[in-house]
Amino acid sequence: QVQLVESGGGLLQPGASLRLSCVVSGFPFDSLYIGWFRQAPGKEREAVSYMNIGGDITYYKRAVRGRFTQSRDHAKNSVHLQMNNLKPEDTAVYFCAGVDRPVPRAIPLPSDFDYWGVGTQVTVSS
Repeated sequence: QVQLVESGGGLLQPGASLRLSCVVSGFPFDSLYIGWFRQAPGKEREAVSYMNIGGDITYYKRAVRGRFTQSRDHAKNSVHLQMNNLKPEDTAVYFCAGVDRPVPRAIPLPSDFDYWGVGTQVTVSS
């Protein structure tokens, strides 16, 4: 059974940094393409970042470019999302998602992914 478990969410002030983690089990980690999504209240789930297995193809939502960085830790079967200079508009539930094939489009969609974590809340407020 494939499991993705997110951690690292919290309540922070604007300008703070936070690192989210997603631990993968039940599937060969090196064969899983991982993306991060977020969903704010009343809004659709949207892709925040995505990286292919080789790390040579990445996507970042325009609003987070230069502030967020996705990385893989093969030793710990984990994917991280480093978030810097957080803004109130970054407030959302953040999900990691996995699929065993490359995402077939420039901007990932939720329907491109087969496996999901339950999400972790990130709240940015002064």
